[in-house]
Amino acid sequence: MPFKARFLALVLALAPAVHAENLSSVFQDAQTYDAQYAAARAAWQAGQEKSIQGRAGLLPNVSLGGNVQYNKIESSLPGGDSGAASNGMTLSATQPLFRKQNLVQYEQSKQQVRIVGLQLKVAEQDLILRVAQAYFDVLQSQDNIAFINAQKSAISEQLASAKRNFEVGTATITDTHEAQARYDLAVAQEIAEQNSLSIRQRTLEKLIGKPAVALDNFVEPGQLKVEAESIDTWAARAAEGNLQAGIQRIAKTIADQEIERNRAGHYPTLDAVAGYAINNNQNFGALQVDTRVASIGVELNLPIYQGGLVSSRVREAVANQEKARQDLEAATRDASLQARQAWLNVSSGAARVKALEQALVSTQAQLDSTKLGMQVGVRTSLDVLNAEQQVLSARRDLAGARYAYLLAGLSLKAAAGSLDPADLAGIDRYLKPAVR
Repeated sequence: MPFKARFLALVLALAPAVHAENLSSVFQDAQTYDAQYAAARAAWQAGQEKSIQGRAGLLPNVSLGGNVQYNKIESSLPGGDSGAASNGMTLSATQPLFRKQNLVQYEQSKQQVRIVGLQLKVAEQDLILRVAQAYFDVLQSQDNIAFINAQKSAISEQLASAKRNFEVGTATITDTHEAQARYDLAVAQEIAEQNSLSIRQRTLEKLIGKPAVALDNFVEPGQLKVEAESIDTWAARAAEGNLQAGIQRIAKTIADQEIERNRAGHYPTLDAVAGYAINNNQNFGALQVDTRVASIGVELNLPIYQGGLVSSRVREAVANQEKARQDLEAATRDASLQARQAWLNVSSGAARVKALEQALVSTQAQLDSTKLGMQVGVRTSLDVLNAEQQVLSARRDLAGARYAYLLAGLSLKAAAGSLDPADLAGIDRYLKPAVR
């Protein structure tokens, strides 16, 4: 072995191995880096304060006030003009005893906390799907480039053979031109696919914040599972469990409560009140007096007429309740439709994978037969080249069909509201570190 080759082999052997990443580890990176998911997490943290804010309407309200002022008194009586400074401080406390609006608002705040929790889960499911799509897009481009390189290699052999045959007079120049044209076309396809790979790697890098250069590759799996449960079962499950439908269901509950809250504008309110006031240096003629006043009691307020404001708000809340009901119905229908579409994609995807696996076997058998036919003189090198391209095309299509099948399975679970990071771990068993 030449010295340069031995040196290169030694460098590669001593170089640290590049750590390949599976789908789960890429998702974990995306959880800590993706800005869209980080925004959803911040929104969830903000939403946790809603229940505290709603509860505040049921708790005591304590305030402290003070004043310092100068009082100037003018009088028509002899010596009646006078002036004096005064100051005072007031401490007051109010404890709601009966405020229907506040009670309903507190219940609404608890429902709002549930909504932000589901919204965070929606963001997580969306991140899972975006990561899986970006991951498989990169693998698909890598597969395409590998297939193109294999195709170029096969065409190169055919081109060299065609040139040799033409030189010895056993073939025409047409075979050479045909092989050259195919080789040039393969080079153009490789350039386009390299560009596509770079774009897809940048898309994945946007999610995880680092170069996506060492991803686990897809291995040859066994029989892919065909969805056992019926399409109607998944549609019903999605109608009940879909997260967007769940958010609209809670929004409908809040809309129902909003009617009750606005109707409470007609109800009386009852509060326990207490206060303590200090006023110093008040001037009453020639007297300087200080006062201390403590009070405790209850206050009742009965609204009688507010210009039709309460009734208008109730009618508005009733209309919004109907809107929430229709939004819930639309979200439920959308969830069922998404589940049905995903179920069909899973079922047809599994069937397509099976068909392409059989097609690969058939095209490989055809290639073997064509090579044998060439040896006995009944097939040409062009026939062999066509058969090899069919094999490569079948391999490429099979890889794409497998990626589409796995993505459809994730989409089906997302439609039903059951997609979580553990599903990515299930896909990881189809992946293995790339041989480098």
